[in-house]
Amino acid sequence: MTEDIAIESRGTIKLSAPDCTSCMLCVRECPVWCIEIDSHTEQVTPEGARRPRSVAVLDAFTIDWGLCMYCGICVEVCPFDALAWAPTPREGVSQAEQLVAGIEDLAG
Repeated sequence: MTEDIAIESRGTIKLSAPDCTSCMLCVRECPVWCIEIDSHTEQVTPEGARRPRSVAVLDAFTIDWGLCMYCGICVEVCPFDALAWAPTPREGVSQAEQLVAGIEDLAG
């Protein structure tokens, strides 16, 4: 007796830029180093705080789909759920430079 197993398509990875804290965990854990993050720090003083605190601000987040193995490690290690699986797969491209996706391309 065989059992039907439903395989859920992972599609592609999407980014929620406001949730990304530029912690770099996804970059460090990626086995093929296909993710790049650029950020800078700013001093923020919340109302009622005694002193300002440093906050990392995301400038650029790119994934090179030509290198990505779709293993999902980046999604699993993100402590802020800034990365998630999108149900739809990426469309084909005709040039290699179109395989690099930035923040706008990854917004889901």
